[in-house]
Parts: sequence; structure tokens; C-alpha cells
Amino acid sequence: MGKLRSNIIVALFLLHLGMYGQNSDKVIARQGQVSFFSYTAVENIEATNNQVQSIIDKESGEIAVQMLLRAFVFKKALMEEHFNESYVESDIYPKLTFSGRLADFSGLNVVDAPLFIKGIMDFHGVQKEIEIKANAENQSGNITISGDFEIAIDDFDIKVPPLLVPNISKEIKVQFKLEYTPYEE
Repeated sequence: MGKLRSNIIVALFLLHLGMYGQNSDKVIARQGQVSFFSYTAVENIEATNNQVQSIIDKESGEIAVQMLLRAFVFKKALMEEHFNESYVESDIYPKLTFSGRLADFSGLNVVDAPLFIKGIMDFHGVQKEIEIKANAENQSGNITISGDFEIAIDDFDIKVPPLLVPNISKEIKVQFKLEYTPYEE
């Protein structure tokens, strides 16, 4: 059931982006990784999501990323519960999406190249334009894009209870690694 659900999500994702059809110039990451880290005075908060999906149209430079927020795994179950119920409200806002463009995507054809990704992140009911500096590696046609950036929790309307404000960082460090292979229907 899980594999079928995953395949349905990918198919709907591709249809939504209007990228279905000729796919020779598309690459897909089916199990990318996104992790985040937040320093706190009491205990650091970190989690990893290994179920991130993304697709790139190498002809146009368009990129789309999607992840379910409940797929983040924490070291402590209580942190995971607070993250999903109190902060990102994953029952109301189940996923994070990003759609944009690789600013200079010719770097996908070289072995190792920096690039910028610009687009709209839709997270917690807020759409915000962001720009990310990343690195692209191309090894035998398999492309890996990785990088890190910071987001401000205030930018995405994430409410922190007043009692916890001194213990929660206002900036969250996000790291990602997406390994793309040629897309085949």
C-alpha cells in the first residue's frame, strides 16, 4: 500500500506540474533528503525526511520539490509530536512544496558546479519567494543537487508559545540532498 501511495503521489505531482509527456530531458529524485537543525538553550532540535520528491526539466530549468511533513523523523517521539501538532500543524498543512527555476542550469551538464535556485516555497499556508545557493554534481548522467539555507519561522507564520520563545531559535538551518536519475514513465 505504501509503494502504491508513493507512486500515486509522484504521478499526481507530475500531472500537477504539467510535466507529463516527453520526459527525455527530465530527471527525478524519488527519495531525496531534507534535514533541519535548530539550536536551543534546552535541547537541540533536529529531524530528517528521506521521502522528498523532486523533478527537474533540464530543457527549461524548472524544478519542483514536494515533501510530506509527517515524514520527518526525530530522535524523540515527543519532539515529533510537537512539531506536527503545535508548530507545522501537519493535519492542516500536510506538505511543503517548492516550485521554481534553476537560475543557471547549464551547470547540470558539468561535473561540479554552483548554481542558484529561485522560486516559491509553500509552507504552513504561506507562499514565500526564496533563493538558495546550491551545488550540482553530475556523475554519468546522475545529478545530485545539495545545499543548505536558513528560514525564519516568523516568515511562515509558525507560532511559538510565549513561554518557549526564549528556547526556540528564530532561524532554522535546512540541509538538502537530492539525487536525480533520468525520468522514465
